[in-house]
Amino acid sequence: MTAPRVLHFHFGKEGGAERFFVNLAQALAARGVEQRFVIRPGRSWEADIAALGPVIRNNFSRISPVSLLAHLQVNALVRRWRPDAAMAWMPRAGRLMHPWPGVVKLARMGDFPENLKHFGQCDVLVGNVPGIARRCRDLGWKKPVLTISNFAREVAAVPVSRASLTTPEGAFLVAASGRFVQRKGFDVLIRAVARLPGAWLWLLGEGRERAALETLARDLGIADRVRFAGWVAEPIHLIAAADAFVMPSRHEPLGNTLLEAWAAGVPSVATRSEGPDWYMRDGIDGIVTALDDDVAIAAGLARIRDDAALAAGFVANARDRLAAYFSKDAVVDAYLRVFSGDFGG
Repeated sequence: MTAPRVLHFHFGKEGGAERFFVNLAQALAARGVEQRFVIRPGRSWEADIAALGPVIRNNFSRISPVSLLAHLQVNALVRRWRPDAAMAWMPRAGRLMHPWPGVVKLARMGDFPENLKHFGQCDVLVGNVPGIARRCRDLGWKKPVLTISNFAREVAAVPVSRASLTTPEGAFLVAASGRFVQRKGFDVLIRAVARLPGAWLWLLGEGRERAALETLARDLGIADRVRFAGWVAEPIHLIAAADAFVMPSRHEPLGNTLLEAWAAGVPSVATRSEGPDWYMRDGIDGIVTALDDDVAIAAGLARIRDDAALAAGFVANARDRLAAYFSKDAVVDAYLRVFSGDFGG
């Protein structure tokens, strides 16, 4: 079978979803897939994508001369290059689809859509958890909708020195990663760590809530034990230096950074948000708590801190779960079937 040609539209910024975009594009390239990309300019991951194929840069967002140019550029590229498939990442990118004959048109969603208005030209929708497929059907989608999940980035975790963030070697260290927005629940995690005397916290990421989180840490008297590491291209190396990882999200469609913690061999606590509630088994792969429950998160962290055998069991089971649910080969195979027009799931 000849490897397909795939055109990607991605207008995301920085985060776990963008890391998976790079992961998948690199894995497809390793299978011989020719790719072209339309992305926002100035992304930190742009060089990784540009190494895989030509890139069109456009701040596509709404009706404007710049957006009109994107439509013209994409139409010209499709006529000239004749891709087998065009893949829109997230709703906005779906607006760039046109009724190109002979091109499989799909939208890949890493979150639950509020409506389907951008997907009219798509042949198939792909969500990364089963709940997204159910949501699409509930919204009236009649065409095929599939579930193809993510895979963790294949990076050998090399724990950074704790001294790099002025953290004591012997301290119980908790790590968390993501955008500093309300839905990620980092305020709950700070409150949980405040309940654990002597525990330290590394927060990896950036976002509009950073100042509020820094203020909360000061108000709770633990600012000296909290480190804000900023945006990190490969958070797995910092996660690997921790004794526990927490995903405290109020809403989390999948949880890429939780999968990275599993790959790094770090025992974890997660809230019962949409993604972890699907694949993480409480008391087997880690500890799962209710949303917004800093008391339960603190208790879970204390169990990991105080019971080395329990923590080691979580690590072993999570790695098995990672291999069973999030295999790179299985994910890439599934996308290759979709690109060929096979929507059988």
